[in-house]
Amino acid sequence: MDKLPLARAGWPYVLGSLFLALVASALQVWWLAVPLWIVFLLITNFFRDPPRASNAGPAAVLSPADGKVVVIQPASHPDLPGGDCLMVSIFMNIFDVHVNRAPLAGRVMRVTHHPGGFLPADRPQAAISNERSEMILASPEGPVIVVAQVAGLVARRIDCWVAGGVALARGQRYGMIRFGSRLDIYLPPEARVKVAAGQRTRAGQTVIAEV
Repeated sequence: MDKLPLARAGWPYVLGSLFLALVASALQVWWLAVPLWIVFLLITNFFRDPPRASNAGPAAVLSPADGKVVVIQPASHPDLPGGDCLMVSIFMNIFDVHVNRAPLAGRVMRVTHHPGGFLPADRPQAAISNERSEMILASPEGPVIVVAQVAGLVARRIDCWVAGGVALARGQRYGMIRFGSRLDIYLPPEARVKVAAGQRTRAGQTVIAEV
């Protein structure tokens, strides 16, 4: 199953919705079967996980998510050296690929879950007010970044598949959010941002910055 372009976490949902659609169709209960087939297609689309590769140089920070860049601004984060940083936020709608990938190769220093609310993920205050999972990633070359999976109004399930001490390759899958939300990337203040607000990104391919 891992060789198919579908996230492992999605198989129970996909197979369950397929089973219900097939049963309703076999019973010829079409008023129920048609909506169930639509649900099956939507769920399959949501959990798709296409292969990604990048030939970007070693200084490149890749996008951790498919979506739209909604925020690029100076910020601060207590887990980064000196505290000052640049924040790039990527908003994922329900039709985007939701598997998240490591922006840099490095070792996970810590993963911290922060409880919070469930404001719409496109609001600026969602970065600190919403429930989120933050991964601190240290590159062998020196840069330390933080990637925060932020829950939203509907997206209330954050999956982070790694823990402190794990080594990640750049572009490696490390988690996902269900169903639609945002990722905030905290970069060193000297990072050169390579995207603009409103730009679409692809996880594991789009270069969002150089460090």
